[in-house]
Amino acid sequence: AMAQEALGSAGLHFDELNKLRVLEPEVAAQTAQLREDCRAFLDKTAEFQKIVSGFIEVVDQLAKAAESEKMKAIGARNLLKSITKQREAQEQQLRALTAEKKMQLERYRIEYETLCKIEVDQNEFIDQFIFQK
Repeated sequence: AMAQEALGSAGLHFDELNKLRVLEPEVAAQTAQLREDCRAFLDKTAEFQKIVSGFIEVVDQLAKAAESEKMKAIGARNLLKSITKQREAQEQQLRALTAEKKMQLERYRIEYETLCKIEVDQNEFIDQFIFQK
């Protein structure tokens, strides 16, 4: 026991297998436990890193999918605007054509009325000419 105290004061200790150690057995056990705790912590940290990487990958894929859908929606909206403009242009053309045809119809109506008057006048003239003979 005296030898152990002398060695202990010199910083040397015997472990449970009676091997000579620099650290006290309790400190050595705590150090080993701390090493195990650190390994477990590092393992958990690595696992957490994997989970985070997987999560980031999924979020990136969702962002790309959302961007793709947004582009499709913008394309569809632009196509719809284009179709709407084409329809408006066609409608304006048809309105102009309708107005032109109405004016033509009015000219024909006036011409018809004039020709009817001329026909009546000519028939009267013919009748007068025949009765004079």
